[in-house]
Amino acid sequence: MSLQIRKLDSSDPDFQQRLDSLLAFDSSTDDAIETAVAAILRDVKQRGDAAVLECTNKFDRIPGGATSMAAFELPVAELQHALDSLPAAQREALQLAAARIRAFHERQKQELAGFTYTEPDGTLLGQRITPLDRVGIYVPGGKAAYPSSVLMNAIPAQVAGVKEIVMVVPTPDGVKNQMVLAAAAIAGVTRVITIGGAQAVAALAYGTASIGAVDKIVGPGNAYVAAAKRRVFGTVGIDMIAGPSEILVLCDGSTDPDWVAMDLFSQAEHDELAQAIMLCPDAAYIEQVEASIARLLPTMPRADTIRASLGGRGALVKVASMEQACEIANAIAAEHLEISAENPQQWADRIRHAGAMFLGRFSSEALGDYCCGPNHVLPTSRTARFSSPLGVYDFQKRSSILYVSQAGAQTLGKVAATLAYGEGLQAHARSAELRLLPPEA
Repeated sequence: MSLQIRKLDSSDPDFQQRLDSLLAFDSSTDDAIETAVAAILRDVKQRGDAAVLECTNKFDRIPGGATSMAAFELPVAELQHALDSLPAAQREALQLAAARIRAFHERQKQELAGFTYTEPDGTLLGQRITPLDRVGIYVPGGKAAYPSSVLMNAIPAQVAGVKEIVMVVPTPDGVKNQMVLAAAAIAGVTRVITIGGAQAVAALAYGTASIGAVDKIVGPGNAYVAAAKRRVFGTVGIDMIAGPSEILVLCDGSTDPDWVAMDLFSQAEHDELAQAIMLCPDAAYIEQVEASIARLLPTMPRADTIRASLGGRGALVKVASMEQACEIANAIAAEHLEISAENPQQWADRIRHAGAMFLGRFSSEALGDYCCGPNHVLPTSRTARFSSPLGVYDFQKRSSILYVSQAGAQTLGKVAATLAYGEGLQAHARSAELRLLPPEA
């Protein structure tokens, strides 16, 4: 089956309309999913462990059916055994990736120090940063398993100082992924519970007899998990509601077209709704990339998924210049932005909106997914305009510090009282005025 990938030209009069149509993605959840998730959340909130047990036996097809929540708890020793039992190459790859991720996020912690300053009258003001107490990490376990996601979610939490990191991971048909368990051992996960779906999100958010409520839930999941996270937000914090994977490649025509084609494939293979777009000012080079796509696609094990993704939401875009490519990139605000060009920094300096930028032809997005160090949990669906990658800061909170001296209260009290009376809040005003010293005779 041949692939018909969309080709756009920025000089066409209807270009913006066609681009907007390409980027449009409805992130709303199907009504049936919303109804099912609402029922599960309500059931877990009311019946606790019994509801979680029932849902997990049903949806994950647990062999023989578990009779208590204890069946889903994995001892820490099992995680270490999984790590020790891995083939050496896999174990060393996980450990190297974890070390690089930890080193990067340690730098974030250093940059997040609190501060205080003292004013001339002795008033001290500042900000204190403290970690969350308990965090829940959701790790998918259905169609695929993602040990890299364990590292990317747990390590920043540990670096931030979170004491309890609870990982939930479904095990359909009772099958446990050993690399996921090994990654949990490396990343410092303190507890692993083999449950998933909306019931796992509900248990983490509301707490049950066997699972204490957490402060924040992070990690990707299917539509049911996303809908559940959206609904429990406010009871707990969440990282984000992630949409399908995205890659945008800005190319000046100097990179091997096979490399660019494979970079587009690397995101398209995730999901039929994933988006892979290339912007380039060189029409002849676009033709070369298109030829590479046609030649390489049949060699891909996930060719059907790639074909659906590129055919439905992919595009090769002819632009007037690399300057214009940067302008369009800022409008797209992609999750992953590759600048595959000579002297990529000159173009990176023009980028304001991107989840992560990969500069130069050797910086494939796949390296960022696994082992470079920066986090691979990134904003999607144009939310990079106002959101950031997952980081240490997501597992910490800030408290303001106010120590007002007697002298400071004399000045600030009058200001506060004036503003409070203006707002009609007399108790506020009097509270400030009571600290004022009587006028000298």
